[in-house]
Amino acid sequence: MAGITLPPVPRLAWTTDIHLDHLREDQVVTFGRKLADTGADGVLIGGDIAQAPTLVESLITLAVHAKRPIYFVCGNHDYYYGSVAAVRRTLGELTQRSDQLAWLPGRGCIALSESTALVGHGCWNDGRAGNYYGSTVMLTDYLVIAELARQGPSSRLAKLNELGDQAAAHLAAVVPQALAQRDHVIVLTHVPPFAEACQYGGERTSDGWLPHMACQVAGQTLQRIMEQHPDKRMTVLSGHTHQPATVRVLPNLEVRTGAATYGAPAVEDIIELA
Repeated sequence: MAGITLPPVPRLAWTTDIHLDHLREDQVVTFGRKLADTGADGVLIGGDIAQAPTLVESLITLAVHAKRPIYFVCGNHDYYYGSVAAVRRTLGELTQRSDQLAWLPGRGCIALSESTALVGHGCWNDGRAGNYYGSTVMLTDYLVIAELARQGPSSRLAKLNELGDQAAAHLAAVVPQALAQRDHVIVLTHVPPFAEACQYGGERTSDGWLPHMACQVAGQTLQRIMEQHPDKRMTVLSGHTHQPATVRVLPNLEVRTGAATYGAPAVEDIIELA
């Protein structure tokens, strides 16, 4: 397990898609205090925390008032009006100097309890699920994130594939390490790794939206790993869709997608660890 100074975490408050850029500063403070009031020992944030220009400031404000270790991944909105490379570099530096904020791709595997480890990556909609070329969806991502802006459909798809492949490679490296030492692994993501976990109104998202909602290659990676470890258990916590869903991909692999409403961040669940 990667070294970390954060304390053991028997109870976690899970939240996702909190979009603090839609709140006044006093409302961010209030939400931080709400996280503290849960009594949880740590916080999981599944991305879409703010936007690139205010991301670090928002995280620090939240941490000051939550007074808890915060484990987080990035969502697509966290790169808005910036670049993937610059945001990741900044968060890596922040994580190295903070004893409270842990950007999970920069931490590897974290032991939460005797039975449970935590790993994470924001993942990315990799364009492989659904019908990319038949889709009329144009995400704001494709206009305001440096690596995706000013690209045609084919070059954009190649970049989405690349970003998805990066996520899958990270998970392929860290998840087996975690499973070697713990029986249960929590994987925190932003983009759901399985199309079945991308839902709208209780039904799977349409093929026109799926290319922009799921990271298929990450899901294939996680499924392959868990098929090789039938005696272990994995829980994937995702966001991105703003619609709740729970699906069981394998007997030992459950995926939960959190709900969200702009301007009203909420705690999705308190997770009790053995």
